[in-house]
Amino acid sequence: MSSTERRRPPTIHDVAREAGVSRGTVSRVLNGGHNVSPAAAEAVRAAIRKTGYVVNRHARSLITGRSDSVAFLLTEPQEKLFEDPNFNVLLRGCTQALAAHDIPLLLMIAGTPAERRRVMRYVTAGHVDGVLLVSSHTGDPIAEQLVEAGIPVVACGKPIGRKGRAARLSHVAADDRDGAREMVRHLVSLGRRRIATVAGPMDTPGGVDRLAGWREVLTETGLPAGDDLVAHGDYSRDGGERATAELLERVPDLDALFVASDLMARGALAALDRAGRRVPEDVAVGGFDDSPAAVAGLPELTTIRQPWDRISSEMVRVLMGLLGGEESSAVILPTELVRRGSA
Repeated sequence: MSSTERRRPPTIHDVAREAGVSRGTVSRVLNGGHNVSPAAAEAVRAAIRKTGYVVNRHARSLITGRSDSVAFLLTEPQEKLFEDPNFNVLLRGCTQALAAHDIPLLLMIAGTPAERRRVMRYVTAGHVDGVLLVSSHTGDPIAEQLVEAGIPVVACGKPIGRKGRAARLSHVAADDRDGAREMVRHLVSLGRRRIATVAGPMDTPGGVDRLAGWREVLTETGLPAGDDLVAHGDYSRDGGERATAELLERVPDLDALFVASDLMARGALAALDRAGRRVPEDVAVGGFDDSPAAVAGLPELTTIRQPWDRISSEMVRVLMGLLGGEESSAVILPTELVRRGSA
C-alpha cells in the first residue's frame, strides 16, 4: 500500500466537522474550554473519541509557548526513590492528578550538584511548564534557582530557611507538628513515661516540626524531654536502626519511642528485637507517614497518616493555578492517628 493510500491521522478539522462546530471552538476546548458552552464542549469530546484525534503537542507548543508537561523533581540520591515508599506514592498521585488535565509528568532526580545543573539547564530551556519539588533540604539552592528563573514551582513540605522571593514558595504539606503531638499524646495515654524519639534530619521541615511536637507534649505533661532522649536518623531503615541502638545505650529504661518515619520505625523494631525488648509490651513504638512500610511486617505500626492523595492533588491544583497566573499559596493538611499493633 502506498503512502497516499494509507489512512491519514484525524485532524482538528475532522473533529470540528464531526462535532458540527468551528475549528476555533475545538481549539478552545483543547486549551481549557473557556467561552465554550457545555453542549459544544461535550460534542467536541465525543467527536475526539469517535475520530481518535490525538493532540500534536509539538505543534501546540509552537503556538502557545508552553510544553504541556510538568516535572516531578526529587532532590535526593536516586536510591531514595526506590527505598522510601513515600516518594513512589506521591509520584503516582501526581501522575494521576495531572492525567485529568492531559499533562504528562517527567520524573527528574537532582541529588548531586552535577544533576542539579543539568536539571536547571533543561527546565529553564522551557522543556517543562512547571515543577513539583519534593524533599528539598535547607541549603539546597534549587528551589531558589527555580523561583529566580521565574519557573512556577510547588514544593511538597513547608519551606524552611528560605530567603527573598523563595520565602514565598508555594507549598503543600501535612501538619507535621500537630501529627507528632497526637502521636505523643497517644503514647502518654498508654501510661508510658520515658518516651524517646528518633527524629528526622534537622534540615527538613518534617525533622524540625515533628521533633518540636514531641517536645511540646512532653513538656506540657511534665515528662522528660531532654536531648538525651533524642537521636537523629536520615529517614532510612538503617538510619532508624542505628539511632535506636544509640538511644538504648543511652536510655536503657525507655518505654516508648516516637519515630519520625515508618521506614525508620522498621529499623527501630529491628534494633529493639536485637536488644531483647518486646513491642509493645516493653516499648511502644509509633511511626509517621502511614506508608506501605507501616504494614510491611509484624507488628504493624501505629502511625500518623499523611493524606498522600490530597497532598498530590493539591500540589497539582496549586501548580495549575500558578500556570494560570494566580499568586503563590500554601496548603497545610490535617493528619490522622492510625492505631495498630506496635502501640
